[in-house]
Amino acid sequence: MKNIESCIVRHGDLIPDRSAFIDAHTPGSNLKENYTIIGDGVSESADRHVHIKETPGFNIGGAGQPPKCTNSLHIHRTAEVFYILSGRWRFFWGNDGNDGEVILEAGDVLNIPTGIFRGFENVGTEYSMIMGVLGGDDSGGGVIWAPKVIEAAKAHGLVLGENGVLCDTNKNQSLPEGINPMKPLTDEELSKIPEVSTADFVPRFVARYLDMVALSDHKPALVIGDKGMIHDRPGFTLEFISKNSLSSDSYTSDQHEVFMVMKGYWNVTLNNEKAVISPGDVLTVAPGLERSLSPSRSNHASIFRVRKTDDQAGPTIDFP
Repeated sequence: MKNIESCIVRHGDLIPDRSAFIDAHTPGSNLKENYTIIGDGVSESADRHVHIKETPGFNIGGAGQPPKCTNSLHIHRTAEVFYILSGRWRFFWGNDGNDGEVILEAGDVLNIPTGIFRGFENVGTEYSMIMGVLGGDDSGGGVIWAPKVIEAAKAHGLVLGENGVLCDTNKNQSLPEGINPMKPLTDEELSKIPEVSTADFVPRFVARYLDMVALSDHKPALVIGDKGMIHDRPGFTLEFISKNSLSSDSYTSDQHEVFMVMKGYWNVTLNNEKAVISPGDVLTVAPGLERSLSPSRSNHASIFRVRKTDDQAGPTIDFP
């Protein structure tokens, strides 16, 4: 560790990528911004800015969107967990995005399983952000787009190569020799994707902020884990910590820990260096470092803690 600030990615220092994915030119999706915070994530842009390259067994990213802006339907090969940093968001899923939907508010958590198409849109009244945890060091090598997303992108000049890299024909770019365009899923492949209703999905994969607050009064609430609120083993655990969850005493861990601030201000000490982190900040702590956290000046302080596990980096829950 060089110094404590080298372990912190400040919300105000985040550098957006406005051409991270194939739908970057598609009306309705062209105003979104993506943030690659820890690890390479799944961006298809070759010139994205990665804030911290070293991964602790998972990736951390974020997305910011103005009202009515949509992130198009796609499938991840590894786990994708979101929490709402600000605003109001609609998440939807299914081959056409019509199988089900849920509205999430600030602090809510959603664990989207692999193997189904998902998308989301800002349904609030102002620019807002969500934060995400992706399973695995390489996040499974990109995403799979719904066929209609690929066709819409092509109509607006963007072509995705089979190597996972975008080509912007509006800038006279072309795919490298020997690289073909990404093939959309066939009707047969699409038919094998399960249909999941809202009634089946929400109780199993959504955790609400106020429920996490109630469960964290005396100890951290396990939100995602083997015996968590969302019973899953995606290659990492997610815990919710509020003002009464942790002692302010220092401790060490043999695990890499990442803290993401939801609300309030938190005093942090790493090997006797001190800092204050605030909403949207991300703190990464390597194994063996002495650390302590305590809320500062807020009765509503909350923070998420992510730890790697030895499970496969993808949900183990199968749909019926």
